[in-house]
This record gives sequence, C-alpha cells and structure tokens, in this order.
Amino acid sequence: MTNLFSTFDPCTGSFSLNWMSSMIMFIMLPYKFWLLNNKNHIIMDKLITALHKEMKLIMPYKGNTLLMMSLFLMVMYNNIMGLLPYIFTSSSHLIFSLSLTLPMWVTLMLYGWLNKTNYMFSHLVPSGTPNILMPFMVIIETISSLIRPGSLAVRLTANMIAGHLLMSLLGSNSLSSMTLMMLTMMMFMMLMMFELAVAMIQSYVLMTLTTLYSSEV
Repeated sequence: MTNLFSTFDPCTGSFSLNWMSSMIMFIMLPYKFWLLNNKNHIIMDKLITALHKEMKLIMPYKGNTLLMMSLFLMVMYNNIMGLLPYIFTSSSHLIFSLSLTLPMWVTLMLYGWLNKTNYMFSHLVPSGTPNILMPFMVIIETISSLIRPGSLAVRLTANMIAGHLLMSLLGSNSLSSMTLMMLTMMMFMMLMMFELAVAMIQSYVLMTLTTLYSSEV
C-alpha cells in the first residue's frame, strides 16, 4: 500500500478481480429449494412487499417498481459486502454509481422530452413565478435537472468512502500501545454498526430519489 487512497484502487494487479466482487451479491440472494420458505426468503419477501407498497404511491408508471427494487437490492448488497474484509467496495467508486444513475436519468429525460414536451417545459417554470424571474428560473431548473445524476452518484460514493477512510486512518495510528488499540477496537465496533446503517440507508435514499425524479416525467 503506497498511500491511504490506494485502498480504493480498483486495479491492484494484472489479473485484478476486484470488480468481479460486485457479483458476489448473487451468492447471498435467497433461493427456494424447499416447499417452505427459509428465514432469508421470508425477510426478502417482506422487504420487497413493503418497498412495492411505498413506491406504488409515488411511481406514475406501473411495473417500474421492479426496476427500482432491483436497483435498491444491488446497491445494498454491494454496500454491505464492502464492509467485509478483503472484499472490494465497488460502490465507493464514482464510476459504479454513475453507471447506475446516468443511464436511468438519460432514459427518463429522453422519454419525457420526446413524448411529453409541453409537460417537461412546464416543469422549468414553477407555478406562481413572477414574470421578471422566469428566465432565471428556467436556467436554475435546467441546471438542477442536469446535476441530478451527478448528485445521486456523489452522495452514494462520498457516504461509502467516508467510513472506510476513517477506519483506515484509525487503524494505521493505533499500533503504538495496547490501551489505544483496545479503544480503537471499541470505536471500530461502533463504526461498523454505523456503516451497516449507512449502507442500507444510502441504497434506500438512492432508490427513493430516483423514484421521485421519475415521477416528474
């Protein structure tokens, strides 16, 4: 390791399989081999049912909840798997987040501008805007719409990379004494619980914001 940020280097060798670790999530998906569901399958069914009921209230198009739930599960599994040692955290890289958010945003924008042009133009000027502020509101709304995929990607990447950087800093400075090492281990346990909560919350935030953005089309 040459520096602190080499922890997040996706290319660590000639035959690096770091990005392949994103597919480890398929091992954790519950499979139905028996007549009765196991506990993992029951938990997954309840989670998917709760998410479907929640997104159905704000999703204007039928059937898109499957896409959003798949996005949620993929991001959540990658975030959680990144907390395990010696497993590459793909969600801490901007290219992973942008490859999820940018195509979805471009697809929604193309669909909206091609099929609902007048409706998309009406979003650029909120109702009740004074005439003198209309040109500025068009510019502001256009910029806010353009930076949406970037804000979604940066939010996920920054929140995932912050905890890993903090644990790397604490781990490299705790070898001076046994007392400091014990205190650091206690802090690591609390940080791991916090990171587990962040991993689930960030995947939920990404799914919810993407759903809200799609409801405007």
